[in-house]
This record gives sequence, C-alpha cells and structure tokens, in this order.
Amino acid sequence: MSLVSALANVHSTGQFGDHEGKDENNILRISEIKNLLIVQIVKYKNSKVSFENIDIDGLKLKDKPLSVINNKDTRILWNGPQNWLLVSTKKDLLKNISQNLNETDFAVTDLSHSKAIIEIEGQDTKEVLKKGCHFNFNTLDKNNSINSTYNGITFTVDLLDDNPDKVRLFALRSFGESLYHSVTDASLEFGFKSL
Repeated sequence: MSLVSALANVHSTGQFGDHEGKDENNILRISEIKNLLIVQIVKYKNSKVSFENIDIDGLKLKDKPLSVINNKDTRILWNGPQNWLLVSTKKDLLKNISQNLNETDFAVTDLSHSKAIIEIEGQDTKEVLKKGCHFNFNTLDKNNSINSTYNGITFTVDLLDDNPDKVRLFALRSFGESLYHSVTDASLEFGFKSL
C-alpha cells in the first residue's frame, strides 16, 4: 500500500513571491514533512500512575505548559495537562510506547496519517505566523509549542530552532491544503522557496 501525502495536490517546488534580487539564504523555505510517527499520549484522569519516570526513547514526559523535550530523533510536545504529542523519525517506537504504557492508565493513539506537517524556516517565519494567528510569537522560544488557530484552522506550532527561526506546523489532514494556502499566501511578500 502506498501512502499519499496530505499536501500532494498543492505542494510544488520552486521560488515564489518577492524573491527576485534577494539572497536565497534570506528568503523563507517551506516544505512538507512526511513519514513521521505522530502519537498522542493522554494519561487518564483517574489514573494513579506517575508519568515522570516513564522513558520514551530516552526522554521523560513533562507536564509543563509549552515545553518540548527532544533528542535527535524524537520530540515530545506538551499538548495540555497530562497530554502529549510525540513526533519521531523512529517508526518502530510505537510498539515500545504501547508496551510501556498500560492501556488502563494511558490512551495511545497513532495520528501519523491524520496530520499535515508544514515546515517553515527563515528570518521572517514569525511574521508569517503573526499574519494568521493572534498569539504573540515574540514570546515563543526554541523548544516551545502552542496550540492555536491560523485563519480559523486549528494547528500546533513547534519551534524547532531560533537561529534562524524554524517551525513545524501540524494540522488535521483534511485542513492541510487550506493551511498550506494560507501560509504560502502570507509568505509571498517575503519571498519563499518551496522545497
């Protein structure tokens, strides 16, 4: 079975917007990220189990707002109280998670094929995000994440780096094309390279 990416019908490569005469390193880079494991982990409200000692790919769950814990392959985003979104290049990690988290204490849901992922990198990344979201992105630091809306589309922002700014945007697959159009439209004034 072959998988069709969430943005297969809209994402095309090339340079767009106000890119002429600009150094290629100074324009935004926009790409679709595919083939990641995405798992939602939620501790049940009535569970008495402690999550602080649970190890997933060498990382411990933290119940701290906006936080992202990470290593080279895996990022765990705080998604809400006792609720996390795990994103990893290690597809076999799901089996490990399912074995280590008791189903009477945790809900573990594979969301890998239900999300569209857009990555934006460049000095104007936060300016693009400000155009469609009311959050003050000047306060968002590296390895922080938020849940909000972009032009009415619910999305998650994961700030991967801050020099230059690099973010991953996660949205439901069914809204992926709309989010992509909104983000690329907002990027036109800065110029962008679609990878």
